[in-house]
Parts: sequence; structure tokens; C-alpha cells
Amino acid sequence: MIYLGIFIFWLLHFLPLPLLALVGQGLGMLFYALGRERRKVARTNLRLCFPELGDAARERLLRQHFRAFGRSIVERGISWWSRGERIRRLVRVEGLDHMQALQGKPVIMLAPHFVGLDMGGSRVALDFHAASMYSKQKNPVLDRLLLHGRQRFNAPYLFSRQDNVRQVVKVMRRGVPFYYLPDMDFGPRDSIFVPFFGVPAATITGVSRLASLARAVVVPVVTRQLSWGRGYVLTYYPAWENFPTSDVAADTRRVNAFIEARVREMPEQYYWLHKRFKTRPAGAAKLYS
Repeated sequence: MIYLGIFIFWLLHFLPLPLLALVGQGLGMLFYALGRERRKVARTNLRLCFPELGDAARERLLRQHFRAFGRSIVERGISWWSRGERIRRLVRVEGLDHMQALQGKPVIMLAPHFVGLDMGGSRVALDFHAASMYSKQKNPVLDRLLLHGRQRFNAPYLFSRQDNVRQVVKVMRRGVPFYYLPDMDFGPRDSIFVPFFGVPAATITGVSRLASLARAVVVPVVTRQLSWGRGYVLTYYPAWENFPTSDVAADTRRVNAFIEARVREMPEQYYWLHKRFKTRPAGAAKLYS
């Protein structure tokens, strides 16, 4: 069955992007209708992060998110199989000078979990010999497919979360930028509680620690999905000054504050299907039960 699904996705990637976007939106609404558990997770996240919105407004935002998420799934076939020239056309880059000014220096590309993350990652891989993290998939067929998609351009370094951090630091010190996704709940290990939309969120301290160990500069990288199948915009932000500091907690709060500001600019595109607040402070009630 999985081979049939992959074949369908392979066929779909030949469609023009506006038509592919419509298919993706339809798939997203199917997920919305059938995915009761994930719908509940996303609804809880939106209630926690946007208490100022009414129920009707949050429900509209929820449906918008599922449509954007469906698009990201279907359009991922472009990054898996399309030629680099097509990806360059579809993913426009802004602020590239912020990266070019740091060529040869250790850089952490801070890449939050927006729906355009994978398309942006493919564009980064086209433009830079970079490194990133990789989570092994339970299904071996899907695992091979995802690896193929992420290794197509410029032979990137891929590290698992179980790899020794020294390997990552060593590569970064050679001037290889590290495309880093630090905004998911990975449990209490290596995490501290800092606010995200005013809610205590277990957040890994890796951005601060890696920047310190590798003497690296942090350049945020955010990919926006455009409407009506007009493609994506990948934006490199100015390198952070005075980072890292000796205060890891303050550094981690800065990471979350930056992501929160970008989420407010395009709230429908953040990855609300993840249980961002699953890990709770001692004695706090569970939020997803």
C-alpha cells in the first residue's frame, strides 16, 4: 500500500504548483475531517497560544492550518523528485546577504517548524553544503525516501539526535552551516521550561549550547508558504548579536520569543499538530488528555 501512495505522490509532483496546491488543500481538509486526535491537539495548542481569539476565529485558523499542512505534504514531492531548477524557481530567497557575509564561519541556521520547512531546506541544500538533523522513521521504505529527499543536493551532513554533539560541532567549525530545528517538545532531557506564548514549554537548549561550543553565529531562517500556489519565500534574518550569553535560560527564551513573533505573522503556517506542551512542569496538569 505504501508503494502505491508513493507512486501517486510521484505522479502529483509533475502538476503545476497552483493545481498541486488545490490538491494539497483538499487533502488537508480530509485530514481535518478524519484526524480526530491531531485535530484535538491543534485545537488545544491554538486555545493555549491565542486565548484572545474567540472559538469561531480559532476554528477558522485551525482549518487554514490543515489546508496549509496538506499543501506541505503534497508539495514535498517537489523537493523529493523535481530538478533543482524548479525548486529555485518556486522558492524565492530574501536576505541571502546575511549568510554570504558569514561564508566560511560557523553558522546555526535557526529554522522553526513552519509548513514550508522542507521546501526551504531543499533550497538551502541547493545553495550551501550544509548539515542538519535527521529523525529515523519506523517504516524503512519511508525512511529511505526521506533520506533520498534530503541528500539530493550538495551531499549534506545528516546527524541523528543520538549522535555525539562533538561531531556536529566539528563540522560547523569547518564552516558548514547547520540547519537546526529546535522548537519541538523532545521531553525533559536537555530541556528547560521557558515561555512560548506565555505557556511554560519544554525547550531544548541546543541553540545556545551549540553556538557556544562551535563559536557559531545564529542566523534565523524562515520559509513562508505563499497563497494560490505562488511558491515559497525563504528569508534569512540578520545574524543575532550578543548571542550566546552566559545565561542559557535567557538565550533559550530569546529563541522562543523570535519564533513566537514569526508565528504571529503567519499563525496558520506553524506546526500546530505537534504536542508542543506535552512535557509539563512538576505538578502541572496534562494538556492533551
